[in-house]
Amino acid sequence: MIDPGPDLDDHLNAILTATENGSQITHILVTHAHIDHSPLAARLSAITGAKIYAFGRAKDGQSDFMRQVEENGYTGGGEGIDHDFIPDVFLADGDQIVGKDWTVTALHTPGHMANHLCFAVGNALFSGDHVMEWATSMVSPPDGDLGDFMTSCARLGRQNWSIFYPGHGDCVRSPNERISWLVAHRRQREAEILTALAQGPNSARKLAEMIYTEIDQTLIPAATRNVFAHLLDLANKHMILFDNPLSAETVFRLR
Repeated sequence: MIDPGPDLDDHLNAILTATENGSQITHILVTHAHIDHSPLAARLSAITGAKIYAFGRAKDGQSDFMRQVEENGYTGGGEGIDHDFIPDVFLADGDQIVGKDWTVTALHTPGHMANHLCFAVGNALFSGDHVMEWATSMVSPPDGDLGDFMTSCARLGRQNWSIFYPGHGDCVRSPNERISWLVAHRRQREAEILTALAQGPNSARKLAEMIYTEIDQTLIPAATRNVFAHLLDLANKHMILFDNPLSAETVFRLR
């Protein structure tokens, strides 16, 4: 079982019903500690006796830069995090989980979240929220890190994959093409932000309003989070500056 999901009775019953034909849940794998992926793992483990495997707790794997951002006083982020999640078995990058007739390799792919894992079975990948077909992955600092996301994409892109099974939506049937598109999309957004900053210092929200001119205005808060992730990545790459303490109203400027 990969990502049992939210701790809901209906969800649990659906999983147990699906295994009534003699199947047995022997391992519970969790890609990351978001509330739509991990909370049911504990109750399912108690019922089935299966151990829970994951990279670690919600904050495990957090980049040094994002840790510094929090230490400098930033208090945002934290959306949808399962802070109570603790696996039975902590997986390191490259660890293998071996069953009777299968082997799963854990790949640490931080970006969407610090403790995010993908699970490889041959050339197929259970990609969690890192790569999806229907949408780009949300990266919300300080729990997510765009620099880590791009590094994880580059790593996955070096292997020739046959198919991805994401945590949401349909299968990704051309995974390497999808990874290339995601990287190009992020680079284009970065270029747009730098162009906007060339007109003068500005906040993440104002930049989002300048760049996302064709979306419903109710989506501007989500767009702002996306721009904010890019801004912190640019700051980490020493391309822009901001003054601490960091907040939603912080003004960023080119070096």
